Amino acid sequence: MNSILFDSQEITPSKVVCIGRNYVDHIKELNNEMPSSPVIFVKPNSAISDHILLKDDDLHYEGEICFLIQKGNITGVGLGLDLTKRKLQSELKAKQLPWERAKAFDNSAIFSEFIHFDKSPEKLTLEIRKNGEVIQSGGVELMIYKPQEILEEIKTFMTLEDGDIIMTGTPKGVGKISEGDAFEGKLYNDTELILRATWPMVLKENNSTTESH
Repeated sequence: MNSILFDSQEITPSKVVCIGRNYVDHIKELNNEMPSSPVIFVKPNSAISDHILLKDDDLHYEGEICFLIQKGNITGVGLGLDLTKRKLQSELKAKQLPWERAKAFDNSAIFSEFIHFDKSPEKLTLEIRKNGEVIQSGGVELMIYKPQEILEEIKTFMTLEDGDIIMTGTPKGVGKISEGDAFEGKLYNDTELILRATWPMVLKENNSTTESH
């Protein structure tokens, strides 16, 4: 089972619950329909990683604010990259089929360390940089469904185990991952920087794995 770090301690989530289409500008950039309720899908524990494994030439990044759940409540916050096989996702959507093959594959949920967070999440914002350039910026203020709404909606049909993670959707600016790309994430509470993360890239070629610097 894969683990994440929460205040430097290992935690093993049973699953990652993801919210799609939660930022208006991102919905527009992918030409999707506006949802009438939260769009929810799940990534298994095997999707969890702390690095980007590049073995697909159509892999896209989606930076997200993420929450750690304990005893049914939000107790921690971190950053994540929801990796997506975009071409495959488009094909599945066109056929009105589930997204799992494009969203729930191994190493598709990349996380920073999580830190304890017991404040209101209203002023949380993220910033994602690729090769030093800001490519995504946004936060709770721009979300269609806020963190507590998301939590309560999930609870109506699914049990959240201690250590489970909620990914709250991505702002505009998603795009393709290429060999050699360097990703950095920053999480702010209002103007205070509370978390910074970098995610190394690993290239998988001919059954051998090498790290890209």
